[in-house]
Amino acid sequence: MELRKSTFVLTASGLLACGAAAGWLTPGWFSSASAAAAEPPAQSSTGPAPVPLAYAPNYTAIVAENRPAVVTITSRSIEHPSDQDQGAFGDDSPFGNDPFFQFFRALPRPRNVPVQSLGSGFIVRSDGVILTNAHVVRDATHVTVKLANNREYRAKVVGLDTPTDVAVLKIDAHNLPTVRLGNSSTLQVGNYVLALGAPYGLEESATAGIVSAVGRSLEDESNNEVPFIQTDVAVNPGNSGGPLFDEHGSVVGINSQIYSNTGGFEGVSFAIPINVAARVEEQILAHGKVEHAKLGVYVQSVTQQLAESFKLDTPSGALVSQVEPDSAAARAGIKAGDVILKINGTPVTDSLSLASVVGLSTPGSVVKLDLWRNGHAMTLNVTLGNAAEQGELQANNTGAEGGKLGLAVRPLTPDERQQAGVPSGLLVERSSGPAEDAGIQPGDIVLSADGVPVTSADQLRRVVRDHKNAIALLVQRGNQRIFFPVQVG
Repeated sequence: MELRKSTFVLTASGLLACGAAAGWLTPGWFSSASAAAAEPPAQSSTGPAPVPLAYAPNYTAIVAENRPAVVTITSRSIEHPSDQDQGAFGDDSPFGNDPFFQFFRALPRPRNVPVQSLGSGFIVRSDGVILTNAHVVRDATHVTVKLANNREYRAKVVGLDTPTDVAVLKIDAHNLPTVRLGNSSTLQVGNYVLALGAPYGLEESATAGIVSAVGRSLEDESNNEVPFIQTDVAVNPGNSGGPLFDEHGSVVGINSQIYSNTGGFEGVSFAIPINVAARVEEQILAHGKVEHAKLGVYVQSVTQQLAESFKLDTPSGALVSQVEPDSAAARAGIKAGDVILKINGTPVTDSLSLASVVGLSTPGSVVKLDLWRNGHAMTLNVTLGNAAEQGELQANNTGAEGGKLGLAVRPLTPDERQQAGVPSGLLVERSSGPAEDAGIQPGDIVLSADGVPVTSADQLRRVVRDHKNAIALLVQRGNQRIFFPVQVG
């Protein structure tokens, strides 16, 4: 399954036909349904009463009110394929992996090819300010905005923010219709939502569904700061950047991505919360850029095995595997092996949820972190740094399953310690059984076991001997440090 942006790239002409099964109403079904509708719903003492159909949103009114403020965006850019790129259609081939079309993939791709992409957007200010996705207009040499009345304008990209995938455009127009912005923080699973946009270039298309999840973290390094809204609303290439409305006709999100094996909608779509987008818009209009905060740690999610080894009641939180020198975390006293459980009182469910909260904070702001260290709870106040100056928060989502420990290790030589930048550690020469199952590989460096630095195989053996369940090994692989839970009994 692949995570795809929903921009429509016009690389070849053609239509995708979708079949639908017709469901016919039998006379018996119709008469029984009519009789049921004529009677008031029975009250149940064991559960809530049925929701009357009159409570469903008036989609017709929502579309009529907001369609004039929804725009179609055409983005033109120049493609510069690298020497490694092959295939006349590249990764966006409309034929997928069909072996019949592999011949075309082998053809050399022409260089400096003009590419035209379609996306959607919506007007948020009557003087021509428009919100859309950053990936709709990134690297564009020419952006055109088409209004619902068919008028077209050359658009200026005021600014875009890759971490949140939000872009702000401006056209030279006045007294334009606008959408009404809502509050995405009040969304709940099951709420009705409606999308407007131009899937496959089919302008002013409306699709509807419900909210499937909120605060969804996606394993996509480019957007790990966004707590996405997940819906079952049909979103397809060309919908990117279009608005997601709630049942009251207010915009609560920007349609951005889908999970798909085919490139088309398969029942799962994601939108950027409008509260996030509004913050980005405000900073871009005021400063031309967006500043993101940084904590300065490498973190991973807590699995059941890690929770047991760290004596946590539940497998939740963000486990710190490495602290960057001279970072906000280092100055506050955060250490490798700490588990961040809450930030400003909000539970941290996994590593990506921490990245989202930190990345959307303002550099220089102070956050309160609830930690778990060596079996005890503690609290630290941290003044966040600036991601633009120090890089970005890293989330290493490494899961591991293991049985009994099985490692062949030796102490590092002085040259190996210097090359790895560590004072001590054990080089993994062979990994088998539970250690291999956990993901530990030859060439890894074991730095500590259960928080205890290890310098010899005998020391590691003594630490492991006292454990009956999982033990957390801190391993350095290349420039990253990751905790691996390995079963020892």
